[in-house]
Amino acid sequence: MTDARADVLARIRAALGPDPAVPAVPRDYRRVGAVPTGSPELLSLLADRLTDYKATVVPTTPATLETDLRAALTATMPPGGRLIVPPALPFELPGAHVDDGTLTPADLDTFAGVATACAAACAETGTIALDGSPDQGRRAITLVPDRHFCVVRADQVVRTVPDLLARLTPTRPLTLISGPSATSDIELNRVEGVHGPRTLVVLLVH
Repeated sequence: MTDARADVLARIRAALGPDPAVPAVPRDYRRVGAVPTGSPELLSLLADRLTDYKATVVPTTPATLETDLRAALTATMPPGGRLIVPPALPFELPGAHVDDGTLTPADLDTFAGVATACAAACAETGTIALDGSPDQGRRAITLVPDRHFCVVRADQVVRTVPDLLARLTPTRPLTLISGPSATSDIELNRVEGVHGPRTLVVLLVH
């Protein structure tokens, strides 16, 4: 019996010839944004994009971050709802469960929310990147709970996607977030919370 895969590959090689020409790839796209990282203009643009995506943006400062985060938790979490946090969140939230990596998806589904930091953010697309660092935790804790509270510092906000990618390590478990999880696959009706948290609250630290 003829190996169908080998037959298909042989036909492709024959069609390409012995030395197919590889066209030059243009590299004239923007690689660096014109606005400095963390500038007020970028923070405003990121906030606008996130708001447009139906995320909630809470402007804050290093001095008021914990207070503002606790206020956001009180306003957004259901009564008695449990919060999970990664092992190295740089501040303490009383009553929060620190993930030790042993909880199953079913266990994580019993938590109403998760609070994390981030790796970087792109203002132009309103995208927040997580890379699994200790202050962000494993991917599962940011996908299963229904509410995500994410801290974004001004010095992590860049202008363009190339700027964002330059800050990330491609071998890490990257998650890119642009607003709450949503899809319009069925009859073009928007449904939130399909592939991750339906509520995204961003603490934007100026």
